[in-house]
Amino acid sequence: MYSIKEMFYSLQGEGAHAGRPAIFCRFTGCNLWSGREVDRSKAQCNFCDTDFVGTDGNLGGKYPEPADVIKALLSLWPEDSGVAPYVVCTGGEPLLQLDEALIDALHDAGFIIALETNGTLPLPKPIDWVCVSPKGQSELVLKQGDELKLVYPQEGLTPEQFTGLSFRHFYLQPCDTSCLTDTQRQNLLAADTAEQATVNYCLNHPQWRLSLQTHKLLGIE
Repeated sequence: MYSIKEMFYSLQGEGAHAGRPAIFCRFTGCNLWSGREVDRSKAQCNFCDTDFVGTDGNLGGKYPEPADVIKALLSLWPEDSGVAPYVVCTGGEPLLQLDEALIDALHDAGFIIALETNGTLPLPKPIDWVCVSPKGQSELVLKQGDELKLVYPQEGLTPEQFTGLSFRHFYLQPCDTSCLTDTQRQNLLAADTAEQATVNYCLNHPQWRLSLQTHKLLGIE
């Protein structure tokens, strides 16, 4: 049984594939935060801006079999596009549910699979694109992949901790501080905004590239 918050078709807004048409499959649940505001201040990841609780979103629900998930996903991809369907498995933390059976079924159906994960859980088997976004003081299990995307700044985390890992791309993404309390925001940022701090770090450390949440700038999902 796969519990899915929502599925929708949009453009990838972040990182190396920004602008790419994609189906987003958002799984419910996360191992770093319950998703309840009452728990946010004590969570390992307290700046999340995503609703991953429940199954009440577009095409959300309980899907018994991989085939049921695939049928729903394919209903969102343009017919006769001539392009392999591209799905981004996200959350919450998708690796709580994304298993070998679903990965195999997606590949058999012709999907290109991308994953957005906090990196604290092992990958059940290889997929096409792995984006790891470390959070808080959680232990990083996935130390290689295609893209490391670090939300910046984060309390207790610095980019220097990750520069030696085996990723093809290293991105810094400004923290959406609107999710933080005033005290948290002040502790995180002394003077600059998150955007200014991120730009300055990338300019001084050219291994890192700037990632923006362009979907928010465009007002799309």
